[in-house]
Amino acid sequence: MRTAEKTRKTNETAIFISCNLDDSSDTSINTGIGFFDHMLDLFAKHGRIGLNVKADGDLHIDGHHTVEDVGIVLGQVIKEALGDKKSITRYGTAYVPMDESLGFVAIDISGRPFLHFEAEFTNSKLGDFDTELVKEFLTALAFQSGITLHARVLYGDNTHHKIESLFKALGRAFSQAIQIDPMITGVNSTKGFIE
Repeated sequence: MRTAEKTRKTNETAIFISCNLDDSSDTSINTGIGFFDHMLDLFAKHGRIGLNVKADGDLHIDGHHTVEDVGIVLGQVIKEALGDKKSITRYGTAYVPMDESLGFVAIDISGRPFLHFEAEFTNSKLGDFDTELVKEFLTALAFQSGITLHARVLYGDNTHHKIESLFKALGRAFSQAIQIDPMITGVNSTKGFIE
C-alpha cells in the first residue's frame, strides 16, 4: 500500500495529513475553512484516494497560512506515498464540467515542480475562503510534490462552480497519473528515474 503521513507545526499552523493512494475508504477533512474542506473532499473522492487532514491555523487573521500549509504538507505526503514511482502511468489529464463552468487539469509526476494557472474568479470570497488562495494551494502542492501541474478554467460564471470544476479535475487527473501499469517496467521515463 502506498501510504504516508506527516505532522508539521509552525507558529501559524499545526497540520496533520495522511493519505493512502490505494484505498479510498478513509477520508476525514477538517481545516476550519468549510469551503476548503469541501474542495479537499472532492479532490480525494475523484482522486480515489484516502485522505485525512487536520489543520489548526491562525484563522483569526485569515485563511492564507492554513491553506498554503495544507498544500505544503499534502505535497510532501503525496511525494512520500509515491515512493520510487515505479510503474506509475505518470501523466493524467481531465476536463470536468460543473454546470456552466469547465475546468481543466493536466499533471506530470515528473520530479520537476511547476504550476501554470489560468482562472479568474468574480467573487473574492466564498464563505470564509479567499478565492485567490486556490493558486496558493496549487503552487504549494505542485512544488512540494514535484509535480508539473497545469490548471485552467476555460469558462464559467459562478465562482463556486469554477473552483469545484478545478478540484474535481485535479482529482481525476491525479487518479490517472498514479495508476500502476504492469506494462511499465521501472519508471515511465527514458532517463531511468524520476526524482
